[in-house]
Amino acid sequence: MSGLPPKSGFSSAAGLVTDHLDIWTGAVVKKAAGGRGKGGKGGNGKIDFYGIRKLRELILELAVRGKLVAQDTNDEPASVLLEKVAQEKARLVKAKVIRKTKVPVPYDQVPKHDLPGSWCWTTLYDLGEIGPRNDLPDHLETAFVPMQCISEKYGAPVRYEARQWKEIKKGFTHFQDNDVVLAKITPCFQNGKSAVMHGLRNGFGAGTTELHVLRPIGDTTLPEYVLVFLKSPGFLLEGIPKMTGTAGQKRITRDYFAGKHFPLPPLPEQHRIVAKVDELMALCDQLEQQQTDSIDAHQTLVETLLGTLTRVESPEELSAAWSRIADHFDTLFTTEHSIDQLKQTILQLAVMGKLVRQDPDDEPASVLLERIAEEKARLVKAKIMRKSKVLVPFDQPQKYDLPHSWCWTTLHDLGEIGPRNDIPDHFETAFVPMQCISEKYGAPVRYEARPWKEIKNGFTHFQDNDVVLAKITPCFQNGKSAVMHDLKNGVGAGTTELHVFRPIGGTIVPEYVLLFLKSPGFLLEGVQKMTGTAGQKRITRDYFSGKHFPLPPLPEQHRIVAKVDQLMALCDALKSRIQEAQTIQTQLADAIVEQAVA
Repeated sequence: MSGLPPKSGFSSAAGLVTDHLDIWTGAVVKKAAGGRGKGGKGGNGKIDFYGIRKLRELILELAVRGKLVAQDTNDEPASVLLEKVAQEKARLVKAKVIRKTKVPVPYDQVPKHDLPGSWCWTTLYDLGEIGPRNDLPDHLETAFVPMQCISEKYGAPVRYEARQWKEIKKGFTHFQDNDVVLAKITPCFQNGKSAVMHGLRNGFGAGTTELHVLRPIGDTTLPEYVLVFLKSPGFLLEGIPKMTGTAGQKRITRDYFAGKHFPLPPLPEQHRIVAKVDELMALCDQLEQQQTDSIDAHQTLVETLLGTLTRVESPEELSAAWSRIADHFDTLFTTEHSIDQLKQTILQLAVMGKLVRQDPDDEPASVLLERIAEEKARLVKAKIMRKSKVLVPFDQPQKYDLPHSWCWTTLHDLGEIGPRNDIPDHFETAFVPMQCISEKYGAPVRYEARPWKEIKNGFTHFQDNDVVLAKITPCFQNGKSAVMHDLKNGVGAGTTELHVFRPIGGTIVPEYVLLFLKSPGFLLEGVQKMTGTAGQKRITRDYFSGKHFPLPPLPEQHRIVAKVDQLMALCDALKSRIQEAQTIQTQLADAIVEQAVA
């Protein structure tokens, strides 16, 4: 990729960070759904600092390849160190201080990349005891460490619960201070759960059975350097496809842990490597915190300025607020979250009468409402639509004032709530499960073609131009709602977890109703009013059909929908450009890592 520095640029460890600071901090992506990362308010908990994460991985990988610190020709070669370790291990086995354990099956050939001349290849088995046992008095207070007390993060301390040894000596993995542990089960292994045991109660402990343990021989191998190796991406990525067992219960084998080739530096260099890794990881922590603070401050600024738009009272104040935002548009709307906030503000302004100008020639909404009431009464009398349950008014009119040509009403007064279809059984119709309805404004509804007889009972009915709203958590909170268009033969049925509004003739623009259902004011208040148990909460029919609804004149409804469509398209285009820029930043980060370890 063009623009990358020559390999010699990586000779300085500090240069890893400083020479490419804009790339490490600029490569920020949205976490996958359900993920939760470090970060603050306004959705920042779903941010993945991809560039900084890749920098951490690069630091660890360079460390175990001998490329992070300079070699010192005065250091005793690792080969001599290894001979000393072998002699000491043999002495301890003979003296029965440590057990003679099974030799691992050699896991792999010597890796392709070269080591510095003072280093040598070995295995963890040759450097210490694998799976050691503790012989302690039953009454001794020790540390019990379940899996959740071991962190994925390099350098994070291990937490423990104090237990007497007799309670945990059987059926658990043994360890002591300075032992190195590695989680062997999925997904803990993939996530890099490993640690050096420090500060255990009386220096000893036991814990989850899903650990491999190395106890180094004396002071010949620095435990923290072994940890750097266990957390390095090369070790983890090669191990994942080698795991054995069934899905959800896969484990990394003892042969991989103890028998994989291990890059051993001279002991003084191990100390220098660990010191440099600690220094650079602390720098990464600082960068991540600065990014978190910067993102939080940016989001606060965006939310504050957009909030002023919905609080102004006069057209002049609105124009001034828009002007302030427009003057700084390029610096305000630089993240996906800020674009999402802008979309929410557009929807809220639309239903407050602040998005388009009013036309004094429009017939007032109050006259439109009278015509709707007359037409609804006629349709009920003619039995074309059902006479629905009398509505319990949900709330008082909102605190903000509407334009003079608008009026407050309810969806109950504007159409039919929960309509039914009366059509022939053989009719081909549309079946719409919940997953076919989108949270995104303007997204089309997908469906499966089904004969009416298969879906007419036990499902919610609708037809083209009906407006539907998901009523169950979390679909309601996420804004799942839509206008039904282009259904098979114009009719359909679907999930029972929908409220449905059917407008009277051409008196209401369905897309304007959809704007209201997706507006933050409607959704945020609705979340507080849901009923039911956790995980099964629902928005009531009274809220859906009885909450006060801001009705504009019919021509203005059309103008509002057209303006929202235009602005949403612009927002989508801007978000697409942001995503493209983020992709380029992540590709640059990947390219730097690839070149550094080549």
